[in-house]
Amino acid sequence: MESKTKNLVIILGPTAVGKSATAIRLAKLFKGEIINCDSMQVYRGIDIGTDKIPVEERENIPHHLLSIVDPTIQFTAADFVKHALKAIAKIQKKGMLPIITGGTGLYLKALLDGLFPEGEKNPIIRKKLEQEVQDKGLEYLKEKLREVDPAYAQKIGEKDKIRIIRALEVFLTTKKPFSEHFAHTHSFVQDFNIIKIGLKLERNLLYKKIEGRVDRMFEKGIVKETQELLKQGVDETAPPFRALGYKQVIKHLKGDMTLEEAIEATKKETRHYAKRQMTWFRTMKGIFWFSPDELTAIFRSVKDNLR
Repeated sequence: MESKTKNLVIILGPTAVGKSATAIRLAKLFKGEIINCDSMQVYRGIDIGTDKIPVEERENIPHHLLSIVDPTIQFTAADFVKHALKAIAKIQKKGMLPIITGGTGLYLKALLDGLFPEGEKNPIIRKKLEQEVQDKGLEYLKEKLREVDPAYAQKIGEKDKIRIIRALEVFLTTKKPFSEHFAHTHSFVQDFNIIKIGLKLERNLLYKKIEGRVDRMFEKGIVKETQELLKQGVDETAPPFRALGYKQVIKHLKGDMTLEEAIEATKKETRHYAKRQMTWFRTMKGIFWFSPDELTAIFRSVKDNLR
């Protein structure tokens, strides 16, 4: 893969669609290495619920940004960009093709479109917003965000407290919407030849795969994994416990849900999450879309677009 042109392949799509398997096939064919772009797979010990690919199934393909931080640490889009750029440089130095794969749209957007400057912070405003969540509920703040920045409000989850508060903090501090700040950012990979491969499935088929994955998560022991993490001192409010599956298991362990209710709630919320992911990805330009079964067409598309 030695080339003066810097190539970068990105495999994106909703959860459970088959991104990891496709990435491995591409890495074997094009002498590549894989960079994880899943916001929960970066955490150590958060394996079953994130469907982290086991070492023995990676087919000797190096994987980067898997299990790199403790579950007590808040890993941000800025952290992802920093680590991803280091991994890309390392992979290219070896003459290999960097392949980013994952479904965290915000991380991809940060890498491709740039990051909002981190300087605009106001602890007093943030504390006031945190108090408003306590007093009036998160939906009250989400409605305020819809009023001042409908574009960004549409992109983030209804219960994404961290990003809702951050967006309102920025607006109240700068008097400009978060989305407007993002409009003036610059890509970290603007000098790369970027090939975006999107994977999608007909909705009912995707939902069937999601439900199968959730069933396997609980069969493999996500409840025991969560119990072990709690025993090790990981607080139930730690970032990874906001992930689908784990937050339902926490409720089950506290007696707020039966195991069956936790499983069904995980399936339902994961379906909703997949829908939000597709909404996000449809706003991205230049994606070549395929079914994960169209391997020959995917390989051809990558080959034809490499420089």
